[in-house]
Amino acid sequence: MEWLENLSKAIEYIEDHLDKKISYDDAARIACCSTYYFQRMFSYVAGIPLSDYIRRRRMTQAAFELQRTKQKVLDVALKYGYASPTSFNRAFQNVHGITPAAAKNTGAALNAYPAIRFSVKVTGRSAMTYHIEEKDAMRIVGIRTPLTENMEENQKNIPLFWEDILSRHTFDRLCSLSDREPPKILGVSVYENPRDIYYYIAVPTGLDTPRGMYGFDIPASTWVVFENDGPLKENVQNIFQRFYTEWLPFSGYDYAGLPDIEVYPFYDGRPQNGHSEVWIAIRKRED
Repeated sequence: MEWLENLSKAIEYIEDHLDKKISYDDAARIACCSTYYFQRMFSYVAGIPLSDYIRRRRMTQAAFELQRTKQKVLDVALKYGYASPTSFNRAFQNVHGITPAAAKNTGAALNAYPAIRFSVKVTGRSAMTYHIEEKDAMRIVGIRTPLTENMEENQKNIPLFWEDILSRHTFDRLCSLSDREPPKILGVSVYENPRDIYYYIAVPTGLDTPRGMYGFDIPASTWVVFENDGPLKENVQNIFQRFYTEWLPFSGYDYAGLPDIEVYPFYDGRPQNGHSEVWIAIRKRED
């Protein structure tokens, strides 16, 4: 459970810095992972983007101070990192539904968001169909789009990227390059460093990389393969969440930090349902 303990320590750092500058990089170092992976893991485990969590916690503390002290709204805004009263008002109303000034009134209804405490729960949910498989190194070729360490932006941009590629002849051209296993279309998240984060729509191939496309080599590794049938987008996101919260803590494995791979069938149009897989590289946990 070391990864869960590290994540909890990162949350402690955030809680200690609600009225100071919060560095995502520092939080990620405490969690012993990259900033990109920390934000991704947090959003899946907590069920809320990291920036939203920090904003809710700051506005919770700000509301407490406005009600129990005589501090001015501007002073509280500055304390929690808002140089502009307008931006503080907007953030406060998004959380509480009323202005900071109104929060000073006795009887004002406010929302309190407690600090997150991570623990593993046995939920008794439906089974996760998976198998563990050793896979050889694989070369992919495809179209890619840059990602950032902001997971909220990525979750908005990736579906738009799929929409764009599916609407062009490039997708058919890409599918024609497939000549290796698996004969499927892949969605691959590749993190190399903070400046090189990409999402590929690609196929496994031994052919040369066409102009306008990019190749990437995925090393041999051990993979846990989750299979699912149903809504493609929803099921893929659900698998990543359950991997972190239900499968990984009890598996005896650690996340290996290789590209995560979504596997889809070749298709025409924009299917909403079907069979898909998620491959996540793992390694045996050291005792």
